[in-house]
Amino acid sequence: MTQPATDTLPEHLQAVQWIVDALDDKRAEDVRVLDLSELTASLDCFVIATATSQPQLQALEDAVKERMKEHGQRPRGIEAPSTRWVLLDYGGIVVHIMSPEAREFYDLEGLWADAKALDVQPTA
Repeated sequence: MTQPATDTLPEHLQAVQWIVDALDDKRAEDVRVLDLSELTASLDCFVIATATSQPQLQALEDAVKERMKEHGQRPRGIEAPSTRWVLLDYGGIVVHIMSPEAREFYDLEGLWADAKALDVQPTA
């Protein structure tokens, strides 16, 4: 497995690595990290991932919440349950776990096309 691209991840966003690792542990698909810090004052980044089924969507949500809890961080808000999209708000970091259909329909990457993509790989 590829080592994390730590030179592309700002130090203050270590939590993004924890989230990416949690998503990888439960086999999330097409995980993307968008740096929003230059586009909005209220957000640092989005982490977007695809879940291929309702049970996987729930497992991904649980994995992220558990990993972040291990590091003393709890979500400020959660928009769920849904069979299509779960949003976990960690302040400057917002995690979107979506079904393939919701991800295509809402096209967050297209909506935030001006955001820089960060290359955050799961740790081994």
